Amino acid sequence: MKKILALALSAILLVGLLAACAPKEAEKVSTDGSTSMEKLMEILREVYKEETGVEVTYNPTGSGAGIEAVQSGRCDIGLASRDLKPEEEESGLQGTVVAIDGIAVVVNPENPVSDLTVEQIAKLYTGEITNWSEVGGNDAPVVLIGREAASGTRDGFESITGTEDACKYNQELTSTGDVIATVAGNPNAIGYASLSAVDEKIKAISVNGVAPSNETVQNGTYAVQRNFVLVTKADGSLSEAAQKFFEFATSAAADEYILQAGAVPVIR
Repeated sequence: MKKILALALSAILLVGLLAACAPKEAEKVSTDGSTSMEKLMEILREVYKEETGVEVTYNPTGSGAGIEAVQSGRCDIGLASRDLKPEEEESGLQGTVVAIDGIAVVVNPENPVSDLTVEQIAKLYTGEITNWSEVGGNDAPVVLIGREAASGTRDGFESITGTEDACKYNQELTSTGDVIATVAGNPNAIGYASLSAVDEKIKAISVNGVAPSNETVQNGTYAVQRNFVLVTKADGSLSEAAQKFFEFATSAAADEYILQAGAVPVIR
């Protein structure tokens, strides 16, 4: 009997020792939502894992689905490329702006047009205005350059200008670099690109009289912009791991990575 008890005790001790030595399950943070925030999230996730070893997952389901995922508890942090609606805030959610998506409207440097209203931009892209002379430019046909249907920049541009599913593109390109090169090579072309990608090959025009810059995006005077928002429950019920990632993403330390992603940091 004593031998049996001794063996049982040894087995119990062995199980406890193995449990103590077993590696702990790695911490994870789950995010869900905006496809437009993909590039930003890729950079933030990579940097954060390198610095902390914590994996942050990203499920690109769209802003609405990401908001709902937080509400239902399917993810830690939702991602939305728009501000929360009043009814969403009233349901117990809160939004924190992590970055601003500033989109420059660009033309060829030879184009004399230097300022357009949001309404004029919309009319150009929907084909209501087809000649540059109608907006103070040369007597020449407007060539509309845009991104492919899956592009977050296109999604942002069309949502801001109210031209979703209505743009009459002459060319739909797969990268910002292609847009810039095409506009640079065609005096009659107009396109759009993340503000950070604008260079001397093209001309970024003013919109409603305001030139695009980090400053005018940050202070809200430049019109072609939208917020990138982290969505959480207002009761502050984030896990420790999720809270630490949230604090990193909204800190000044993340500003350089936000710029790398083509977005504009918020004023802190």
